[in-house]
Parts: sequence; C-alpha cells; structure tokens
Amino acid sequence: MIQSPVIFLLGPTACGKTASSILLAEQLNAEIVSVDSALVYRDMNIGTAKPDSQERAGIAHHLIDVCDPDEAYSVARFCDDALRMIDDIQRRNKLALLTGGTMLYFNALEKGIAPLPDANAELREALSKEAETIGWPGMHEKLALIDPLAAERIHPNDPQRLQRALEVHQLTGQALTELQKNTKPLLPVPPLKFALLPDSRAWLHERISRRFVQMLDNGFLDEVRDIQQKYAVKADMPSMRSVGYRQAWQHLAGEYDQDSMIDKAQAATRQLAKRQMTWIRSMAGLNTLSCDKLEVAEQVETMATVCTQQLPKTDL
Repeated sequence: MIQSPVIFLLGPTACGKTASSILLAEQLNAEIVSVDSALVYRDMNIGTAKPDSQERAGIAHHLIDVCDPDEAYSVARFCDDALRMIDDIQRRNKLALLTGGTMLYFNALEKGIAPLPDANAELREALSKEAETIGWPGMHEKLALIDPLAAERIHPNDPQRLQRALEVHQLTGQALTELQKNTKPLLPVPPLKFALLPDSRAWLHERISRRFVQMLDNGFLDEVRDIQQKYAVKADMPSMRSVGYRQAWQHLAGEYDQDSMIDKAQAATRQLAKRQMTWIRSMAGLNTLSCDKLEVAEQVETMATVCTQQLPKTDL
C-alpha cells in the first residue's frame, strides 16, 4: 500500500527535467518513475531524448522501454504500472520521484480516471475513415457539438484524443467530460509538486530548435527507418504520432523535404510545450522554479529544501 507522498517534477519538453530529476533523486535517495507517453516505447531513443545508460547510472528508472512501438499504451495502463512501481519503491524505503511531460498521466494519478469503455477496433476504424474524408479539424467540430469542454481541451490536430472522445460518446451516449466527473484520486496522499517553467519563451524555443537538429545529427532518421523495418508500425499509431516521429515519417514518405520536416517538427514541439505549460499553470499547489534563470544545482537545492521541510521525516 502506498503510504507516503510522491514527488511530481513537471515541465515542458526541453526544459531540462532529466538533469534536474537525476540530481534530485541522488540527493533524496529516490527512484525515478517516468511520466512520458513516448519513453514507454522500446527503440524510440533519439527522438524522445530518452536518458541513456550513462545518465541513468546509479539511479533506478521505471516505465521506460516497457512496450513496443506497434503496441498501444493507455492512461489506465500507465496508472496501474505507476502505482505498482510506487508501492515497490516505498516498500524499499525510498522516495518515488515522478517526472515527465505527459500531463494527462499526472492528472490521472492525482485526480483519478473515469470508468470508460474499452477501445472498439471497428468503431475506431470507422472514425479514422471519416477523418480521412473531413479531416481531424472537422472531427474536432463534431466533438465541439457533443462535448464542448472536451473540445476546448483537445487540440484539433490531436487525432488520438479526438478519436477517443468521439468513440466514448458513441459507445456510451455520454460526453467524455461527464464521465470524467466520476473520478477519485489514485494516490492516497497528495503529491508534493514542482514545476520547471521558463521566464522566457524564446529561451525554450531556442533549446527546442537546437535539440531537434542535434537529434538529426545523432541519427534520428535512421532510428525511424529501423523502427519501420523492425516493427509493424503504421503512421496513425500513437508511437508514430509522437512529436518528431510524425514529421520524420512524413518526410521519409516523401511528403516534404528535410528542411520542411525540421521546420514542422520544431513548430509542433513548440506547440506541445505551449500546451504543457498551459496545463501546468492550471494545476494547484505547485512549487514553481525558473528553469532559465536557475542553474540545475540551484533548482535541485531549492527542491530538496522544500522536500526536507514538507515531507515527513520518515520519508527522507
């Protein structure tokens, strides 16, 4: 049974969470649980900026490389896996540090998940075919008519979540937003939450641009080719819809040249970061740190001090 608070370390993509989380885990005798919908996939290393074996050395990392790119990984499965990992970590008298950028996962752990119907392959196929006809923005308009609150949360270019919201409505006759009201927290003790946010959006955008170019230099396109050959992946699978992978797939399919791919991938990553920051700023009880003004060591010192003050002494 989970008895102690866990630590959340949130932040937009490219803000420096990996370095801060590893150093904080070292200071707190913690283990890291990844909260990232792309890091769960094997062989998706470069495009996800997955921490390598050297970075992970000495600190146990969980929920990385747990499924193949041609598998689906749901919010419900994440919650089951994360709760099991947290319990195991606490049984070994360590702290669980949950870090990543998939805000939907953090929200599910903190607020719970609704009792939703299982995916229906036939219905999803029908929705995908409809999207081919009217486009995902058209599907977004359909969602706005039946569930305006969900439409506000879900971007018109987010096929996975649009499809799920429409699927749930067709299967149950109820709006996803209404069903999601019937939830309760999955963590018995409220988490201690930290967020790394930049004061300057230009600083983050520059890091995003530089990181994607570095990914290409590190062999990102070869990684995508290898995944296409090794696994039965399709362009519409969740793994290949991840930012960067979607644009790389389209480039390799001949839809546009490499310069256009770079522009599109960087723009999509900036949009992702904006959505992440909007979600983070809506969360209550955050301890916010400036990731562009504070060095990593300063960030960690501040977080460690707060943990010492707010966590029960038995947890440290």
